[in-house]
Amino acid sequence: MEKVQSVEQFKEIAEKETAVFLFSADWCPDCRVIEPFLPRIEADFPGFSFYYVDRDQLIDVCVELDIFGIPSFLVYSGGEEVDRFVSKDRKTQEEIEAFLTSAEAKSI
Repeated sequence: MEKVQSVEQFKEIAEKETAVFLFSADWCPDCRVIEPFLPRIEADFPGFSFYYVDRDQLIDVCVELDIFGIPSFLVYSGGEEVDRFVSKDRKTQEEIEAFLTSAEAKSI
């Protein structure tokens, strides 16, 4: 999963790709819980490009998009937000897969 390095890069990806943005942070214990199964999820959803957004490095993006809990997911396609799974709660593999399945149907 590629890490987004700047606000400009985030906006460019959101505009040009069908992308899933994972908002996370190194210090977040609930974010560490989902790491082992993220590669499998990426493989199971090849229609999406996956990106990691460090909430501490890109706090301006988080504030602009109302992302105050992590881990959280946003899906963009063609410059538009398609769906979001945003909360401070720990997420299970099944919840993330269900969210992405729904978002995939909306982004077509």
